[in-house]
Amino acid sequence: MTYPKTQLHHSLPLLLICDNLRDPGNLGTILRSAAGAGCSKVLLTKGCVDAWEPKVLRAGMGAHFQVPIINNLEWETVPNYLPPDTRVYVADNCGLYAQAQMSDTASDRGLVCDRRFLKFRKYAEEEEDLETGARKGWLPELEVQSYDSDWTEAPAAVVIGGETYGVSLESLQLAESTGGKRLLIPVVPGVDSLNSAMAASILLFEGKRQLRLRAEHLSRDRSYH
Repeated sequence: MTYPKTQLHHSLPLLLICDNLRDPGNLGTILRSAAGAGCSKVLLTKGCVDAWEPKVLRAGMGAHFQVPIINNLEWETVPNYLPPDTRVYVADNCGLYAQAQMSDTASDRGLVCDRRFLKFRKYAEEEEDLETGARKGWLPELEVQSYDSDWTEAPAAVVIGGETYGVSLESLQLAESTGGKRLLIPVVPGVDSLNSAMAASILLFEGKRQLRLRAEHLSRDRSYH
């Protein structure tokens, strides 16, 4: 498929990875935001709803013809579709824990967060508690940073998980291996988390804002010389 030259011209070193997104409306909305932000491509791992399903197409409002979409990927093949030196960041869906960790008051609350994304997975079936799992090294420990702190100094890929299953262990492992972090969007107490499409939109346009500011600074520096 060919894409509009204007879209390719405005494409940014910013990718989106969709992890277990099963709601057609959410995925279509996310694709629309990805196209609007100027993502270079969108990767969908196995377990996501088909990007070309009619409800996704309807919610995408033409986004499918504005941004390259690669469907049905196994996690081990995802790095093949990332530019060199890409850092993978995971949208953090555990606001209270992450905010506590950032303020240096977290202790065992991290395990509550990790149980949420392991809750429905094979790792939970092994009846091994998460604290032991972390010691054995299969549970990645990712630093948490605020979404509006700089995270676009290198090409960036953002992982958005589905609302039922959250992000996968594989996504955290990929983030750890590339030097990425968890990106926290703070919410007020009493609000559990944001809708996946809303979180994706906030992160992608924040990435776009950071890249624009970086380009302006570089342009200013060149003009001084």
